[in-house]
Amino acid sequence: MLTSYLEELKKITLLTREEEQTLWRAYKEQGNMQARARLIEQYQPLVFKEVMRLSMHSEWIPDAIQEGTVGLIEAVEHFRIQQGVAFSLYAVHRIRGEILEYLRREGGSSCQSLNEVDDMGVSLQDLLCDPEKDTGRQTEKHLLAEEVLRLFPRLPKKERTVLAGVYLQDRQQKNIAAELSVSVAYVYRLRQRGIHRLRGMFGQLVRKKEKIEGI
Repeated sequence: MLTSYLEELKKITLLTREEEQTLWRAYKEQGNMQARARLIEQYQPLVFKEVMRLSMHSEWIPDAIQEGTVGLIEAVEHFRIQQGVAFSLYAVHRIRGEILEYLRREGGSSCQSLNEVDDMGVSLQDLLCDPEKDTGRQTEKHLLAEEVLRLFPRLPKKERTVLAGVYLQDRQQKNIAAELSVSVAYVYRLRQRGIHRLRGMFGQLVRKKEKIEGI
């Protein structure tokens, strides 16, 4: 299966921007399913790239490709061409999320770094650090890796589960919602509360350190 899949990847020819936009309009505005299929085919290399980026047993690769393709299909179906975001940036999170969910079911390790971005392209580090203070931001970055996991247990359980899932494990919010038996909208609210609470605790640490160091 993998050999034939790789052979098919070699046959994919890159579209020009104009050709791709034509396909998006045909699918989104006219419901053209051939255009949909062509878009899924066009971005299949993105699935393979994400599978290869993650460490896994070789026997998992074919199934991981299938799971990643599910994420790609969902991305194609939900993408809005009016939002002005490159599709590859939008799709990669759904693709990666489906692959990581598969790896979790198979017992694979998938803990991501604090620089891993969420579905809006924002990392936990970006949310915790204050972009208006250059010196303070450097201090925060220095503290982040050491302190953030120590602060997590101080969060309410559900907020902790959501933040860890989204930013440290790269899980999709719909899957976290299913695990907690709540709506996706409620997961979003828990995420916002957790960020606000964690940022407040983290800010106190930064100010304390700056005071000690005389910054």
